[in-house]
Amino acid sequence: MPKHESRKPDFDWRVTTFEGSRREQLRRWAQLPLENILLAIEEMQDIADALGPAPAGESGESAGVKEPPAPYRGKRGGIKSK
Repeated sequence: MPKHESRKPDFDWRVTTFEGSRREQLRRWAQLPLENILLAIEEMQDIADALGPAPAGESGESAGVKEPPAPYRGKRGGIKSK
C-alpha cells in the first residue's frame, strides 16, 4: 500500500479573510510598476465615468441607507396606550 506524502498546501488560506484579502490586494498593488498603476487608475476612472455619477451627487458622499417610512396606524392602529 503506497504511503501518502505530506504535501505543502498550494493555497494560503489566510488571504480568505477580509483582512487577509485586503493585505493581499495591497501586496500585489505594491509590486506593480508605476506605469501599470497609472494605467489601472485611468481605466478605473473610465469605468466610473461610464457608469455615471454616484446617487449621492457630486460631493462624493455615500448615499447611505434610507429606512422606509413607518406605516400609518391611525386611531385604531392596534397600539394600545396605558
